[in-house]
Amino acid sequence: MSDAVDALIVGGGHNGLVCAFYLARAGMKVRILERRGVVGGAAVTEEFHPGFRNSTASYTVSLLQPKVVADMRLPARGYRVVERPISNFLPHEDGYLELGGGADRTRAEFARFSAHDAAALPAYEAALERVADLLRDLALRTPPNAGGGMPALLAALTQGRRAAALPIDAQRDALALFVRSAREFLDGWFENEYVKAAFAFDSVVGHFAGPSMPGSAYVLLHHVFGEVNGRKGAWGHPIGGMGAITAMMADAARDAGARIDLDAPVARVLVDGARVAGVRLESGEEIAAPIVAANVGPALLYRRLMDPSDLDADFRRRIAGFRTGSGSFRMNVALAELPDFSVRPGTDNPHHRSGIVIAPTMDYMDAAHADAVRDGWSRAPVVELAIPSLVDDSLAPPGRHVASLFCQHFAPQLPDGRSWDAVREAAADAIIDTVTRHAPNFRAAIIARQIHSPLDLERKFGLIDGDIFHGRMSLDQLWAARPVLGHGHYRGPVRGLYMCGAGAHPGGGVTGAPGHNAAREILRDRGVIGRMLRA
Repeated sequence: MSDAVDALIVGGGHNGLVCAFYLARAGMKVRILERRGVVGGAAVTEEFHPGFRNSTASYTVSLLQPKVVADMRLPARGYRVVERPISNFLPHEDGYLELGGGADRTRAEFARFSAHDAAALPAYEAALERVADLLRDLALRTPPNAGGGMPALLAALTQGRRAAALPIDAQRDALALFVRSAREFLDGWFENEYVKAAFAFDSVVGHFAGPSMPGSAYVLLHHVFGEVNGRKGAWGHPIGGMGAITAMMADAARDAGARIDLDAPVARVLVDGARVAGVRLESGEEIAAPIVAANVGPALLYRRLMDPSDLDADFRRRIAGFRTGSGSFRMNVALAELPDFSVRPGTDNPHHRSGIVIAPTMDYMDAAHADAVRDGWSRAPVVELAIPSLVDDSLAPPGRHVASLFCQHFAPQLPDGRSWDAVREAAADAIIDTVTRHAPNFRAAIIARQIHSPLDLERKFGLIDGDIFHGRMSLDQLWAARPVLGHGHYRGPVRGLYMCGAGAHPGGGVTGAPGHNAAREILRDRGVIGRMLRA
């Protein structure tokens, strides 16, 4: 075996970098093993056409934990996020609706469609914010471990006290958001379908379900508990793309003493008796370590990188039932000109620097999901378009632009048994047609495109079934049950094995929280937790 280290991190995505940083800063000898030739996992910036660069997969910032940003001193390394002037622009058959840009502006927008909804907005936002604050409080806490005895009981009581302290109306809202559909929740607040759709969009992002599906209200909530530049709920464009952030994280991890190996794919996590012994690379090299922290998803870790005989039968059965498949299709395009929307003509409007969402009603979103279940994808999918080159001229040549298209719903597995390789171009055409129906110049403006079907996302980034969250964000796969009840505290079923990726609490998105929390638990087990807390 190669020279032993204190800890190996499998996967150099953002959570792996965060975990490595904290461990190395506490004095551990840490080595990151990344299968690709670039660090960052799904948060990378790549050139996809000569002169055109973009965030290849993850593309916008909100959920990244402020503590992680501060501890890694990212602002001093050049971290900069430009907020959207408005949150989202939603074209529809009766015009458009713009969400965000201040409470007064949004109320005025809603009043164009419903005086009732304009009046209801402040109370709705206050209700959502109270529950979002609960999520913010829990994000950097380790969930109680079911069956973990008195320490787990105390953790459950401590974390439950925060929820119990909420006023009764806020507790009711929290319960509704965790178990109900987005449609049911929003129907209780608003009457206009366009207004409801403006919020319901968040409930289907990375969630292969329509807004009428139970549990979709939580996904809506998950996308609003972040912040940008100290402003809660805001989203923004990272200058240099998402890869600039992970490059800064890599620098922070190296400065702390971590080693990062690229082009080093792990083939097997090695187990000796009842504990981890290290890993074997695809090259055949074996690296010894008493600790392995996996930044890959649970499906990849336990189904492909471990010998089934190293896991007990019940755990194998549970992890076989761990659900994956976010239904996401990701595309980047190089543009000769900006899209010009029929309902809001011009190419210098606030929406060009914001999220452009094609999801006019909840019925539209439900239909897109139903089409995907039946046919594999919808000919009228849900699309979010973002144009980061308007605030970051390093991404495209002068006068040209790049756009990110993040699209739902595309079945992880096609229902007729075909491969996504056979239909990826046709699906991409359906996405472009959908945008072009609203911006007639869009198709002709495309110079080049980069396509990531669910299968492409799996092959390129190791996202099983193309799941951008490393696993469904459903109630049975959240908090202490993520990924499996009894292992929600970042520790795997083999001693010395930890989970530091989005398949652990608090779940998906570029948060850094799983990496931060897993590092804390590793250091706690080694009795050196105080070193992690040192500034």
